[in-house]
Formats: sequence, structure tokens, C-alpha cells
Amino acid sequence: MNPDQPGTNQKALQINLDAQRYGVFAEIGAGQEVARWFFRAGGASGTVAKTMSAYDMAVSDAIYGPAERYVSRKRLHAMLDHEFELLLQRLNKTRGDQTAFFVFADTVATQSFDGKSEGHGWLGVKFQVAPLEAPSEIVIHVRLRDRETVREQEAVGVLGVNLLHGAFYHHEAPEKLIGALMDNLTRQRIEVDMIAFSGPRFAKLDNRLMALQLVQQGLSDAAMFTAEGEVVIPREVLYKKPVLVERGSFRPITKTTLDMLERAQEQFLAEPAMQGETPVVLMEMTLRSVRPADQTGHRDFLDRVDTLGALGKTVLISNFLRYYRLVGYLSNYTPKMQGIALGVPSLRTIFDEQFYTDLEGGLLESLGRLFKGATKLYVYPYRDPQTGAVTTAETMQVAPHLRHLYAHLLENRHIETIRNHNERYLPIYPHDVLALIQGGDAAWEKMVPAQIVDIVKRDRLFGWKGK
Repeated sequence: MNPDQPGTNQKALQINLDAQRYGVFAEIGAGQEVARWFFRAGGASGTVAKTMSAYDMAVSDAIYGPAERYVSRKRLHAMLDHEFELLLQRLNKTRGDQTAFFVFADTVATQSFDGKSEGHGWLGVKFQVAPLEAPSEIVIHVRLRDRETVREQEAVGVLGVNLLHGAFYHHEAPEKLIGALMDNLTRQRIEVDMIAFSGPRFAKLDNRLMALQLVQQGLSDAAMFTAEGEVVIPREVLYKKPVLVERGSFRPITKTTLDMLERAQEQFLAEPAMQGETPVVLMEMTLRSVRPADQTGHRDFLDRVDTLGALGKTVLISNFLRYYRLVGYLSNYTPKMQGIALGVPSLRTIFDEQFYTDLEGGLLESLGRLFKGATKLYVYPYRDPQTGAVTTAETMQVAPHLRHLYAHLLENRHIETIRNHNERYLPIYPHDVLALIQGGDAAWEKMVPAQIVDIVKRDRLFGWKGK
């Protein structure tokens, strides 16, 4: 533990001694663990106007309105809105000019009794930074990793204090706020896989960058947002759905990139296991493909996300350098078929043993994890820019001692070539396209989907300097 890191009790006491802060705690599902820290720290009478916990569903519905799911973002917002409005009705006239009001709320499900369903929850704070101003909000979703309910409850308590403390004292530095959420916690106990800021204090903040921060700072292995830019939790998008993923840097997305996805999707939908199913289609970027977290890097990241959004694509940002880790992550949410669209160069890295020296079982272990479920690789052919020779999944060469293993995977259709691809797109390479864009050569326009050409020119993306 960092010796300079404030303890949870210290944070709660600081808030209790802050004469300007006053509000409500509404907690459902894991005890009143957050409010308990403030009573235990001392001086809570200066901070706590009310605590409550509407556990009974009928009681909860009577207060906050009916809900299809009680552990949901919708229910959390209902709690925040209702309690904040009530707080203003009761106290704004008497102390509103000198008090910054807040409501902290959470709705949590600890792991099921049989241990088959993991714990998760929604936590949020609606707060004024200064008296009489319009409130802002921070909402997070968490996965609880402890195996004992009491430890899950304790983790929620610590996280809630961190969230409230961050909202009050780090709202002007959201990246610092995100890092401080894990104070006095570890990833073995809790994972924050979604965060969303809203309200006047965060009017200029892009929540997609905050999702990126969750992964960069290690609070989560992955984060997701829709084509519309809405940050969502992977659980809600992926739950019991088949998934098709294409990994790339998308800097920029080319006709080849799009053809790879569309042809792979045709073959994916034709699989027997896909009859009657509608897959989730994801464009995945790994942290390795994201430039350093300065303003230039942020702009570059958002440029790519904007172009993917224009094509209607959901984006997954992850720290999964190896494909088997991606498959393992997706398997947390769905038992259905997973398809991965990739090129021959990426397939070669999968069969490169030097990348698995940290695994006891080496390459065999990695392949076992990759193909343990209904996973299939759809491989786009590759044309060598020097020789013009085309390599497919069937003609790709592997090390001699791996040939029988590779042949087994081909024969059992775990790996197959993407058919019906457009031969004209094989000579298109993203790094060449980027060089043409930045060099002012209009030849790039024939290599990129038409709607993306318009966006690049309109918003001057990727260093385009044309007229």
C-alpha cells in the first residue's frame, strides 16, 4: 500500500469535517456499507441528512417506481434523482445558500448462494460542487471478485467512500479521480468496467476517454462504447450472445479492413451454431495500438473511434495482447460461438512460440485456451508487397514440428480462409494509407470507404492537410 495514500477512514472523516457537504445515502443490496464508514469516522451529523435502504421490492417500487431489474443503471438513476429532488424540497430553503448537497446511491447484487453468479453493482453520486449550482453526476459499474459476501460488502464500502471523496475533491481532475477509486483495494477484489460523467462540471468531458482511462490505469481489462459514443457495460451487450470481433489499429479503417469484417460475418452467420442468432459485432483496439495518453494521443484515439462510429460499430478497448485472453474475457459473459476476423500476419503471431514463454504449457496451453469453446478464426488472405505472392490460412507455413497440430485445426474448421474477399483490396496496407493522408497524396481516397473519406476531410483527421 502507498504510505501517502489516505485511508478510507481518513477520507470519510475529511468529508465529515467539510461543513459545506451535506446529503443522503441510499443503498440497496449489500448493506449500508458506505454510510457506515461515515458514522464510524465520527462527525457524521455534519454530513448525513438521511440514510436508507429499501430492500423490499414493493417498498423500493413505491419510492422509486417499478423496475425490470433492481441492479441496473436505470434503477440507480431513479434513486439519485428521487433522493436529490427530495433533499432540495426539504432543505434548500433553510440552508441551500451555504450547502453543497449530494446524494450517494448504490444497488448491488453480491454473488449468488451457489456461487454461480458473480457479484456486481451500480454506484453513483449526484452532487453540487458549490451551493445553488446545478448538480453533476458520476456513475460506475463494478464487478465484485471476492468469494465471500462479507468481503464483497466491505469492498463496496471502500469503493463508495473513494467515489464520494473523488467527486468532492478531484472533480477537476477526472483521471486522478479514476485512479483514486482503487485506493485501499486491489483488482483481485473489485473491477470497475464502466464510468460515466455528466452535468455542468463535466460538460466538456468525453466519456470515451474516461473509458480508456479505466483500462490504462488497470481498473478493468476492457471497456466498451457504442457507435453513438455511449459508454456501456460489456455484460449488458454480450450476455449470452454470439460475438464476432475484428482487432486493429483502424488508423484509418480501410476498404480491406471493412471487407475482412463483412466477409467474415457472412461465414460466421452461415455456421450451424448461428441459426436464429444475431451476433454482437465488435471492433477491438488494444492499448498497444493507442498512442501515449497526452492530448495528441487522445485526439488520435477519438479520431479512430469517430470513424468506427460512423460505420455503426461498437468499440472494445482492451489490454488483451493475446487472442486467448480476449476469448477468455468474452467467455465470462457468453457461452455462445465466438468468431475472430484477422489477417495472415496475426495468425502467424498466434503460432509463434516465443510469445508464450510465460505459460507453463507454452503454445499448446495458449491454443487450448483459444479454442476451448466454440471459437473460430476467419483469416483474410495476405499479399506480400515485395513478391506479390498470396498466402491463405491453408497455405501459411508454420514450424515443422507444428504442422500436424496446425493441420488438425484446419481439418476441424477451427481456422478457415475468408472466402469471397475482394482481390483488389489485398494491396492496401493501413500504414501506407496513413502516409498518403499525411503526405497530401489523394490516392488514399480510393483505399478508404467513401463515408470515411468525407469524415477525414471534414474533421481533418489523421493529419490530413488538404484543401
